[in-house]
Amino acid sequence: MSRGPATLVGFVAILLWALLAAFTAASGAVPPFQLMAMSFAIGGLAGAASWAWRPHGIAALRHGWPVWAVGVGGLFGYHFLYFSALRAAPAIEASLIAYLWPLLIVLLSALAPGERLRAHHVIGALMGLAGAALIVTGGRGLAIDPAYLDGYALALVAAFFWSSYSVLSRRFHAVPSDIVTGFCLVTAGLALVAHLGLEATVWPQGATQWLAVLGLGIGPVGLAFFVWDTGVKHGDIQVLGAASYCAPLLSTLVLIALGLGAFTWAIGLACVLITGGAVIAARDMIFRKR
Repeated sequence: MSRGPATLVGFVAILLWALLAAFTAASGAVPPFQLMAMSFAIGGLAGAASWAWRPHGIAALRHGWPVWAVGVGGLFGYHFLYFSALRAAPAIEASLIAYLWPLLIVLLSALAPGERLRAHHVIGALMGLAGAALIVTGGRGLAIDPAYLDGYALALVAAFFWSSYSVLSRRFHAVPSDIVTGFCLVTAGLALVAHLGLEATVWPQGATQWLAVLGLGIGPVGLAFFVWDTGVKHGDIQVLGAASYCAPLLSTLVLIALGLGAFTWAIGLACVLITGGAVIAARDMIFRKR
């Protein structure tokens, strides 16, 4: 797949992640590691089911341990560290620190084969970070409390895990995205272990909550990782990194549309910053000379 179409495929992941908060809210009181285990299991099983008419897809699982270390480290490592950070620090500060990953993707992409980091990539990513900060904080200040340094550190490591996974995946560009099926299933197993050790089991109540879990597994915690894999391996990774700040913005707009939030000046300004930052970062792709 050529660079432009692959970048557009990667954008699909950002759109799917915009549904993450809505589906999570609709899933009820299911604890995070249990929800993680359930949704990743659904995503992995859905991928494996496709092998019934695509038997060649299972061959992707035969790649060596470095590929598996990067993939499982990215999917399980990021989510485990992120949820652990939320248990150890206030949600607003921890979430904002964890959302450094799009900026880190842009910066670390300079180490990827065939990539060059330019000023407009960094400017676009910083504008996106500013917009994400407005969404997470609601335009209010941050309260960095030294008592929660452990939680802040976990959130920062989580950001490095996801950004490193995204950039390192480019080195395995020849590995088919079918291997994400294996990553999801292993992540589900590890999340189950974390759940059994750290949480009490709470099952979804009613059809709506079960459908929300199913939706998570098929979309934001399923298909999203397959299309993201295609995007970061073959697309414009700097553009995808900067554009990833659209995910919290779109997620907030979805919640507002569902009546679960209100539009504020901070969200309006975030729209301008994140959209403008994405356009600036994608300047080469949008205004490429014919």
